[in-house]
Amino acid sequence: MFKRISALIAVGATALTLAACGGGSVSDENAITLGFSQVGAESDWRTANTQSIHDSAQNWGVELHFAEGDQKQETQIEAMRSFIEQKVDVIAFSPVIESGWDEVLKEARDANIPVILTDRAIDSADKTLYRTFLGSDFVEEGRKAGRWLAEEFAGSGGPVNIVELQGTIGSAPATDRKAGFQEIISADAKFKIVESRTANFTRAEGKEVMEAILRDHRDIDVLFAHNDDMGIGAIEAIENAGKVPGKDIKIVTVDAIRDGMQALADGKINFIVECSPLLGPQLMDLAQRIVRGERVPARVVTEETTFTREQAEEVLSTRQY
Repeated sequence: MFKRISALIAVGATALTLAACGGGSVSDENAITLGFSQVGAESDWRTANTQSIHDSAQNWGVELHFAEGDQKQETQIEAMRSFIEQKVDVIAFSPVIESGWDEVLKEARDANIPVILTDRAIDSADKTLYRTFLGSDFVEEGRKAGRWLAEEFAGSGGPVNIVELQGTIGSAPATDRKAGFQEIISADAKFKIVESRTANFTRAEGKEVMEAILRDHRDIDVLFAHNDDMGIGAIEAIENAGKVPGKDIKIVTVDAIRDGMQALADGKINFIVECSPLLGPQLMDLAQRIVRGERVPARVVTEETTFTREQAEEVLSTRQY
């Protein structure tokens, strides 16, 4: 089934200063209920995202009904139907894959419960099924990785053999990061993806899949991993194969979790594209505004950056996740 955690803190009329969204104030009379269906706990990024949502719900005085999806769409749909039965004020969810959500979203709409997409988008043609999408531009993240690669190998005669570790097949970040990366590297014929396999955003599969790829391919110049966790798992496989990560095989990843940033500072990863999990404050702000009847943007994109080794060394000690 799924695990539900509810938290409610009355904050009175105290003003809260929140860097991610400009702040807001809450009180008992403004308290709302938010049902949130999480993808799962497949990575450190997801753990930080879940913690941000729980902490922010407490800070904003929001009653949070939280359901763990365990990487299964049917579990998430079950949770969302439970939220509808509970008559929560707002439903938010991070979809495990992009397709197959229309039916349950229509049920939420029929119950007059607005829906917020967080972190991951869906491919529904009916944009009235949800009120807004809060998250990163995954295509641009892939482009950033590709641009770094193009600059890193500028002037090289090639070929440059690339291994790509994809996230969960059918998920928005996997689809979009792949598309953005391919868009950039396709402009130069020297770049060739020799293997592209899924490792489902996990360290264990990152190691396992990279081990198999290293057995099949001797000449690998670059690893592009769709998240830090897969990249970290792959690093172990690369070292076990007697190669030096960051030197023998250049590595670029996405997320910028603490372990990834440490690997970057240590020179085992060469470049990281940030994808912030700290969406909680913005989510609570959007939920409050929607319940008050305010108009919100159809898409709210989080502001993120990139990191080199030197930049990682500078910020690592203050990293929040």
